[in-house]
Amino acid sequence: MITGEMKSKVDRLWTTFWNNGISNPLSVIEQISYLLFIKRLDDLELTKERKAQRLNRPVSDPIFSIEQQCCRWSSFKNLTDSEEMLHVVRDKAFPFIKNLGQDTLESAYARHMKDAVFLIASPALLASVVGQIEQIPMEDRDTKGDLYEYMLSKLTTAGTNGQFRTPRHIIKMMVELMAPGPREIICDPACGTAGFLVAAAEYLRDLKDGDGNLILNAPGNRDHFNSKMFHGFDFDATMLRIGSMNMMLHGIEDPKIEARDSLSEDHAGVTESFTLVLANPPFKGSVEKSTIAKDLTKIISTTKTELLFVALLLRLLKIGGRAAVIVPDGVLFGSSTAHKKIREVLVENHKLDGVISMPSGVFKPYAGVSTAVLIFTKTGVGGTDSVWFYDMDADGLSLDDKRQPVAENDIPDLLMRWKNRNIEQDSDRTKKAFFVPKAEIAANGYDLSINRYKETEYAEVTYKPPKVILQKLRDLESEIRADLDELERLLG
Repeated sequence: MITGEMKSKVDRLWTTFWNNGISNPLSVIEQISYLLFIKRLDDLELTKERKAQRLNRPVSDPIFSIEQQCCRWSSFKNLTDSEEMLHVVRDKAFPFIKNLGQDTLESAYARHMKDAVFLIASPALLASVVGQIEQIPMEDRDTKGDLYEYMLSKLTTAGTNGQFRTPRHIIKMMVELMAPGPREIICDPACGTAGFLVAAAEYLRDLKDGDGNLILNAPGNRDHFNSKMFHGFDFDATMLRIGSMNMMLHGIEDPKIEARDSLSEDHAGVTESFTLVLANPPFKGSVEKSTIAKDLTKIISTTKTELLFVALLLRLLKIGGRAAVIVPDGVLFGSSTAHKKIREVLVENHKLDGVISMPSGVFKPYAGVSTAVLIFTKTGVGGTDSVWFYDMDADGLSLDDKRQPVAENDIPDLLMRWKNRNIEQDSDRTKKAFFVPKAEIAANGYDLSINRYKETEYAEVTYKPPKVILQKLRDLESEIRADLDELERLLG
């Protein structure tokens, strides 16, 4: 968890950009990302050099050539002449990271960096920013992720057009629910900064087999992890750059981050390609009907993005592929024909595995919208017998705009119950988790809201007989009269 001191350092860094005329939040994050990326490359090189020194052998696959040593963070951070530092970073180090991977024509990073611009023009600003970044500890991957998420939380544009940033602990929860394997092909069709893909990568890095060996060390798994596993789509060029850098900073050598408007007819060619989809698609309302991919409108006739994205996920998945997607509560109980249709498709044509109702404050301070997680498997031939529901009341953070850590947290219980779910054991609808038969869901118009099925347990309250209560009231009245009489006597 990021500390208050570290938040203050990021705040000061942010203020430094604003005071020097770079006020667009996305631009600030981009510029900081470039510098963090340069620093990360140098950290990786230093690790290689220390290993080579211990083994008394040359550095294998060095990142920087002899001529590029000046581009290293550990080199230019110590320059006392800020003019010279600006020259090195702007004219050498930035072009170096911009052209990184150009020898690989399919490199997503190279494509998205093509239009990148280094906006820091002031030597004093650069020197100040480099000095401040140097003071922020980022050796730990989790800390680095927390810092990045904190920076993203400062986006004033967050929440517009339905683009809510998914909290990292919710992303991690969804990844753990889906428990990806080493040969998955994972996609996020609205990837933004690639949070879901990064979390899946971190999960797989720590995954071990029955003998305690890291899964990624098995033959072929590491190559699949680095070049074939991760796919992300977005239409925002800035997000594509940030997402690509985020993935590479987390050690994914060749993530497939692509510029795609996932719902449009122009990108309708991607079908049955992935074994796992993790997503928090935008809930911005509606899109122009003429631009929607025809194969999506065959599944469901609507212009609402939250419904179209569920149809999109079905198109993207291979048969047997799984998905976990965040949807606004309206998808669960909306009464329109389109709302009912998409729920019917999930329940009747595929296998709806679970519905997790989340508290409404999860996306604060961006919005107080109530959301849920739908978990389903694409079958094309049905398979839903019963649907598992979970009622999450707390996520470990306060449900106000401050989102401070609190003791109440249902996520560990949710993960445990999901892993051990059993239709016979999870039959009590007064509990947090329970199953509902498909027939009952169908009879209720495929309503998936948990309140439709959850039973409230009322505790019996025993009261004293009315005559006893009446006598108590009379006794109290007598005491009050006596006190008033005494007060009147004292007043003379």
